[in-house]
Amino acid sequence: MKKPLLSAVVRVAGVMAAAAVAAQAPITPEQTLDRRSIGERGEGLAFSPDGSRVVFTVAEPAKGTVRPRAIWMLDVARETLRQLTFSGRNDSSPRWAPDGGSIAFLSDRDGPSQLYRLPMRGGEAEKLTDRKDAIRAFRWSPDGRRIALLMPEPKPDATQQRERDKDDARVEDRDERHARVWLLDVATHQLTQATTINWRIEDIEWTPDGAGLIAVARPRPESDQWNERIYAIDLHDGHFTPIGEPHRPIGGLAVSPDGRTVAYVGGRIDGPSPHDLYLQPTAGGEPRNLTATSIDRQISQVRWIDNESLLVSVGRGFATELASVGRDGRARTIDRLDVNPSQFARSADGTIAFVGETATRPAELWLRTADGSTRALTRFNEKWASIPIVPPELVKYKSADGVEIEAALLRPTTNHLAANPSSPQSPVAGPLVVLVHGGPTGRWSDAFEPWGQLLAARGYAVLYPNVRGSTGYGHRFVELNRADWGGGDFKDVMAGVDWAIARGIADPNRLGIGGWSYGGYMAAWAVTQTTRFKAAVSGAPVIDMASEFGTENESGYDEWFYGTPYEKLEGFIRSSPMTYVRNVKTPTLLLQGADDETDPIGQSQQFYRGLKRYNVEAELVVYPREPHGLREEKHLVDRLNRIVAWYDKYLSARANTTGLQF
Repeated sequence: MKKPLLSAVVRVAGVMAAAAVAAQAPITPEQTLDRRSIGERGEGLAFSPDGSRVVFTVAEPAKGTVRPRAIWMLDVARETLRQLTFSGRNDSSPRWAPDGGSIAFLSDRDGPSQLYRLPMRGGEAEKLTDRKDAIRAFRWSPDGRRIALLMPEPKPDATQQRERDKDDARVEDRDERHARVWLLDVATHQLTQATTINWRIEDIEWTPDGAGLIAVARPRPESDQWNERIYAIDLHDGHFTPIGEPHRPIGGLAVSPDGRTVAYVGGRIDGPSPHDLYLQPTAGGEPRNLTATSIDRQISQVRWIDNESLLVSVGRGFATELASVGRDGRARTIDRLDVNPSQFARSADGTIAFVGETATRPAELWLRTADGSTRALTRFNEKWASIPIVPPELVKYKSADGVEIEAALLRPTTNHLAANPSSPQSPVAGPLVVLVHGGPTGRWSDAFEPWGQLLAARGYAVLYPNVRGSTGYGHRFVELNRADWGGGDFKDVMAGVDWAIARGIADPNRLGIGGWSYGGYMAAWAVTQTTRFKAAVSGAPVIDMASEFGTENESGYDEWFYGTPYEKLEGFIRSSPMTYVRNVKTPTLLLQGADDETDPIGQSQQFYRGLKRYNVEAELVVYPREPHGLREEKHLVDRLNRIVAWYDKYLSARANTTGLQF
């Protein structure tokens, strides 16, 4: 009897929150971009060796074509902040020298990213390298005398001459300059090339004795298949010795304090993405999966606590957790974090610094002390306390085959679409937009998402389903849409639509769908399978899976799902929206970065041409210079304005909602 009562309380609370949001002016596209982000993926947050200070990066909102990023420092005891860099460009990846007297970081303030050192006693940052190629990553040696970095060799004289003569033809693969390992003498600034082999080196870490490096590298970088392995690099002769061949792809390389073990995140099988925590002896031998049974959720960010335990990030449904994992595989969740942690660092005394946020609380730097107390120590996004944000409601429903799907729901805030004030449990049905995440091995999480917030503030209900294939629900759930894109996952979407209609949330004649990347694929797929949706927004989609495989920059991911089109073309054809484009009746907006190498522009162009052939209302908007994720301020604002306008045009009460269904 308590479950229905609790559900009613949650609905009433959601209505009250929506009413409070509705009393304020609706959020604008410009406001959604006016947020500072903290930290970087796998970088940008580190304790000093003595644990007294934390350095981290703060990125300002995009301005023009750049997004400035600066380095800040927190004094843990005094809880005071100080900005360390002011270049107005991208200062990133701060790392403490082993003696704590300085930090090294990357900056593009003078061109391609170079290595700088900033003394903590005061003074200007010193430029340690001055090369024409960007440095991709670096690591201090344990004694602080050297820095290992990843950077390509200089271009051969003949190549430079050709380019000066404007003969800039490039032979694919043969002319690819992959990063080598270089060693920088910190005192003299002398650079020495440590490796010469043209492999693709993806990650490096020093061994604790400073004698060599542990690396993840691909010996066949020209291959479209995963082939990375874990190697020990001898810095005297540059020789690579294989020490482990993991299930691929892998990430999060970390060497234990005693140097005997490498921890990393790898696949349970080869593909589709890193999922489990593994331990690999540096002396060689078989790796051991620590979390297959104890956690069975996607692991990321591996940090050693001591030689016997590690701290990792765990994606669990819409939430993110931190957990300690012992060598025996036993895991313990770090509780009382209050928000969802993204980047994190841990000091020797057990204090954890992390970037924390939720959908309604923007990112700030948080500190959890060894006694378990947790608090936010920054106010970089304090203006968001006065900006209306719709809180998500977590819901669950059954798909067509009985699989349980978790989703987040944003209820509309405008009066004519909010729940009936006289009967909070009886909402007035209005337009619904379903948004599908990227991936498919991605997920919606409890974090701010601008498309839905803009729509909810303008009278739309928004549903975020974590359809089968999403991470955060176990590896078996990830595998459920292998070779089945547009099958069970599409049924999960439609079951969510029917759930919302049955509860009086959604008007069946005013349904929309949208998403980016795989979400763009699902939007395009949906309109080839049904006319129930009256408007669709498809961003950077996969449209023709065979041509995508042959033109994207990483096809190993798709191979896990379908094999190759050279041998199993039928699966690629069966699951491609292009195959069924003649069925589309739904007005469709396509959004695409011109320089996208993940889902190349030809995918959107194919679908647009097909839609026009069959007289479907459609627009293709191409953003110049943009990769898979848009970066430039004007483009970001333009995209959001177009999305809202497209749904308004076709899903408002005045829009024509007639049409056949099939």
